[in-house]
Amino acid sequence: MTTIKLDPGAALLLDALHGAGHAAYAVGGCVRDSLLGLDPHDWDLCTSARPEQVMALLGEEKCIPTGLQHGTVTVKQGGKLYETTTFRTEGAYSDGRHPDAVCFVPDVREDLARRDFTINAMAYSAEEGLIDPFGGQDDLAAHLVRAVGEPERRFEEDALRMFRALRFSARLGFEIESGTLEAIGKKAHLASALAAERVRDEVEKILLTPSPETVFTLIDLGLMDTYLLRRLSRAEPLARLRLLPKKSLCRWAGLCLVLLSEGAVRSAEDFLLKLRLDSRTLRCCAEAAVILQSPLPSTTVAWKRLLHRSGVDTVTCAAACGDALYGGSRAKELKAVLKSGECFSMKHLAVSGDDLLALGLRGKELGEMLNFLLDYVMEYPRNNRRELLLSLAKGTEE
Repeated sequence: MTTIKLDPGAALLLDALHGAGHAAYAVGGCVRDSLLGLDPHDWDLCTSARPEQVMALLGEEKCIPTGLQHGTVTVKQGGKLYETTTFRTEGAYSDGRHPDAVCFVPDVREDLARRDFTINAMAYSAEEGLIDPFGGQDDLAAHLVRAVGEPERRFEEDALRMFRALRFSARLGFEIESGTLEAIGKKAHLASALAAERVRDEVEKILLTPSPETVFTLIDLGLMDTYLLRRLSRAEPLARLRLLPKKSLCRWAGLCLVLLSEGAVRSAEDFLLKLRLDSRTLRCCAEAAVILQSPLPSTTVAWKRLLHRSGVDTVTCAAACGDALYGGSRAKELKAVLKSGECFSMKHLAVSGDDLLALGLRGKELGEMLNFLLDYVMEYPRNNRRELLLSLAKGTEE
């Protein structure tokens, strides 16, 4: 019998539900990841107990009624949260995301039949072992992402599942089963109705996998048509995103630069606004694209001036993208500049605006003097000393 090491909190909750006469299992991603030898991020549970029974058994103080209409209670146990859902079947998905109605059922196998992919449609309990009615364990061994039942129906229920299929493929290094992939191509037009925020989150998760070039498949299948002027003709530029740090800012910037170079977007701002990216990511990616239109700095002083104008995050991002997409080792040069601790911002200048106010400077003159002193210190870093700079300010003013 296949065995899984259960999370201690999940094991306690399953024992409590079993002890009260209810069927209960760990389910979904935690089972999949455990079978793959990975550490699950979350442990989801499913049970024959109704939500009100779960809350009565475990205590309302431990339970958050996160989705009672869908049978879901989130249970607090040992400092962790465990989403616990009653076995259910689902009706039609009129909005392409949520079932119009759910029906609680007594059999876990009926519950597993509503799930997206076979590798996510497995349940486990210490008493019964692995419940795997759709061959998820075999698909794990074959490195396949396969839809449960009819793929087209799964994607009609929620079009985001098409993005999820590619995300699991990218994260796990799996192939997408041919029938499932064909169904994605047929139903790709449904992606246009998805909320931009949901698409954004899935794209970001793919970008942060070991295979960020999977975004090309998203584009090639038509899943990103709403956000692009045209599809890409080749995957190779996106493969270079692997060379970037696994940080969302760098990966988004790299994607924007590839899309810009291929004429697939008008601008980084336009693309990221459509996907509802946050203002920091939008600003950094847009500025990084502008920075890379010219050669990156070749001297320490030039790096410091660029850092002053655009900020550490943006310049670091631009240097990393430049190296990954066009070759070079500019990120290493930038790292040395940052490690030196030399001043490139007002924050680290040895004098402040208050110091210059005390000298009688006001308004425009004060701002111009601060900028002059900062530029001077960037060129002569050893002279970032308060008395010397105040003396220089006095002499310049006179």
